Amino acid sequence: MSASLSEPVTSDLVAPGAATALLEAYRPGGDRFLATPHHTLLGSGTATEVPHDARPPARRVRDTLAARRAAGDPGPVVVGSIPFAPGAPAALAVPENVRWAPPLREDPLVALPVPRTGQRPDWQVTEVPAPERYAEAVAAAVARMRAGEFDKVVLARTLELTSPHRLDLPGMLRSLARRDPGGYTFAVPTGPGRTLIGASPELLVARRGGQLTANPLAGSAPRSGDLAEDVRRAVALLESPKDLHEHAVVVAAVRAALAPFCTRLDVPERPTLVRTEAMWHLSTTVTGDLADEDVTALDLASALHPTPAVCGTPTDVARAVIAESEPFDRGPYTGMVGWQNADGDGEWVVTIRCAEAEGRGLRLFAGAGVVAASSPEAETAETGAKFRTFLNAVGAEL
Repeated sequence: MSASLSEPVTSDLVAPGAATALLEAYRPGGDRFLATPHHTLLGSGTATEVPHDARPPARRVRDTLAARRAAGDPGPVVVGSIPFAPGAPAALAVPENVRWAPPLREDPLVALPVPRTGQRPDWQVTEVPAPERYAEAVAAAVARMRAGEFDKVVLARTLELTSPHRLDLPGMLRSLARRDPGGYTFAVPTGPGRTLIGASPELLVARRGGQLTANPLAGSAPRSGDLAEDVRRAVALLESPKDLHEHAVVVAAVRAALAPFCTRLDVPERPTLVRTEAMWHLSTTVTGDLADEDVTALDLASALHPTPAVCGTPTDVARAVIAESEPFDRGPYTGMVGWQNADGDGEWVVTIRCAEAEGRGLRLFAGAGVVAASSPEAETAETGAKFRTFLNAVGAEL
């Protein structure tokens, strides 16, 4: 079934199983899959790639969609990812065919047992950097913050997983989606033979008509399999001065970035909790009314990116610390992944809880927000907990 966002599909129009059918239909290479709490999208083939040039990404996307519409495409949609580094090439395209369905969380078939990926659990796992090196980088950043150089930085590390067998990307995607059907699950090509795949809990921004929604997350705690301990950790997170401060820094930055676009911006005073299979997060849902109907979803996302939740503050200093501290290129990690139509509506998600697949290898990413009150041991443990989302989906262990 095809639809544009101006005519969104709803559960009373589509038979049960429509969303999971798109999930089952995904094939790597030529397909782009994105499931959100509002829609499930599968794009097949490539009608047009968004060019890489000196124009800002939001302008390139707007111009590409306008050209497609002028050429007779009644409902063009751009789908893909934008990397963390400013100016780096994005992987954005208009698919030849886009099918829409209701959200996975409304599909009763998604409650079926999580299928096996078909991936054999004989992964070779390499940590980059090693945990002790990562802890040293956190300690160095904390010392600089206590000296007053900057306020926050998000430092990441990676796991490099290598398999002797061909990767089962459709199986990984199904496993990720069924483990958290209310989140944001994606699989999009990022280059020849490369696929970005993941399940993010964090909406950067969505626009529908004259309204926007953003949902910054900052401040985290690992889940526990023991119910009483899990509740204790959730309550402790809500009361943690360190995590509340980290969250407040991010929310303030989101408010400052979005306020110039809005006639009304509603920012709750205190965060709530959201949970994934592996983590608790402090969460604030920001809503607003746009002053200018020509402002697109990607215009808003570009104004927000990168938030202190994935980079730090001040942004320029945090970027420099990241470049000095991380022995790898983030690529699409902590960028954004999403979609936008020719009317400017769309959803852009923070690219976390993800991996980039190439050949028989996966590179997993996880980061932690480091502030002056941070502990190197605690931040290292937090990244380990965040890796669990993907490790569980592929049957690997750290």
